[in-house]
Amino acid sequence: MSGTIELTLGHSPDPDDAFMFYGLAKDKLDTGPYRFTHVLQDIQTLNERATRGELDITAISVHAYAYVLDKYAVLPAGASMGFGYGPMVVAPRRIAPADLAGTTIAVPGLMTSAYLELRLAIGDFKAEVVPFDEIIPRVVAGEFPAGLIIHEGQLTYAEAGLQECLNLGQWWWETTGHQDWPLPLGANAIHKRHGEKMKDISDILTASIRYSLENRAAAL
Repeated sequence: MSGTIELTLGHSPDPDDAFMFYGLAKDKLDTGPYRFTHVLQDIQTLNERATRGELDITAISVHAYAYVLDKYAVLPAGASMGFGYGPMVVAPRRIAPADLAGTTIAVPGLMTSAYLELRLAIGDFKAEVVPFDEIIPRVVAGEFPAGLIIHEGQLTYAEAGLQECLNLGQWWWETTGHQDWPLPLGANAIHKRHGEKMKDISDILTASIRYSLENRAAAL
């Protein structure tokens, strides 16, 4: 199509992102000249790709954004924040938070917000990077004594027989003096090379989220 502008849209396959971009994925919106190619990858891979400026629009960890300020701008819609809720450390047997620093912990990436927040909570620890969807089964298998989980793993870890050791959402709430301050987790960002087009693209992404909110049954 003449005048078509092709854009790559990177996001993780977790339910939150699928919900946000349902309207785009199902062609429910008027996107004008823009055509979006969805790139589904885990958040650590997306963070790393952002450091190289590879994607036009991408989900990104708030932690990782500090490394790509020169390339990307944060979009005003689609951020992930936790209110008393957030990444968790889980293990087959509960490990006291004070003892986690001496434990090898499987983490979903060194640029994830979850990793930074765990470092803030317990200090230095030995981290092993594992794809987020492999952390629970590999902890259950005994490969790692504990794992830092994100996404749907926060809802399913108990079914796998694991116990919560530290809830970083709860830790943040207590550390900030029980203030109603959200725990920053993720955001959507757009490459600055798009210049004046960034506003139009941002409006389309916002419309996709609004469509999902107005059509929850279908989007879920």
